[in-house]
Amino acid sequence: MLRLVLLLLLLATPLRADVASVQILPGWRDGGQHFAGVQISLQPGWKTYWRSPGDAGIPPSFNWSGSRNLAELRIAWPTPHVFSQGGLRSVGYEGGVVLPLIVTPRDPSQPVSLRLALDMGVCRDVCVPVSSRVAAELGAAAARPDARIRAALSDRPLSGAEAGAGQLDCDLRPGARGIGIAASLRLSPMGGTEHAVIELADPRLWVSAPELTRDGDTLRIRADVHPPRNVAAVVDRDALRLTVMGRNGAVEIVGCD
Repeated sequence: MLRLVLLLLLLATPLRADVASVQILPGWRDGGQHFAGVQISLQPGWKTYWRSPGDAGIPPSFNWSGSRNLAELRIAWPTPHVFSQGGLRSVGYEGGVVLPLIVTPRDPSQPVSLRLALDMGVCRDVCVPVSSRVAAELGAAAARPDARIRAALSDRPLSGAEAGAGQLDCDLRPGARGIGIAASLRLSPMGGTEHAVIELADPRLWVSAPELTRDGDTLRIRADVHPPRNVAAVVDRDALRLTVMGRNGAVEIVGCD
């Protein structure tokens, strides 16, 4: 409901195209894949949102229709930051971000023509919608790697294996209004104040901001899953995604026992 209200506010707010600009960084070809990027530049003090934006945010929408020679495209999201807005938590990026794209061409010997329609919310004291239509040709010839894209790739969350984390164990308990999640994970402290985000396969299910407690290298996570009216609260354990963020980086775990 809160996201719906925020979306309506965005749609009712005049467009401020001067606060944000978007471009595609063409990147470089490496074997059968092409590494490119979407660079979002924001005016000082403005922020935009991660794929899971928290309580007070709207996730960006990407439409790649119209692209040519495109077999597959994946966004390698850099580690976001956690913000507080009026007592509500949001997750995103301040000042701008480069979103790396891992592109698989249908024909690796040919260029890829990327066409992007991007709709996103950007916020400072108020939130405004930004719609951008950009395009770029990703050449098939060898090119020097773009330092901006490489830096963003290096800022992605580590996998559980890369971080030396243990298995994520989950206890799911149905309740009157949804499902309670109690999980535990062996993971070395990430430094500073730690935050976590839980994402589910069904985007209609709202997950509360997880509460974290620690006992040495054991991290315990509690959150609640709330479905909208007339939607069953079903949690796919294999698709559950936990991202833990701290001062020293982030770790992403997919699947729980």
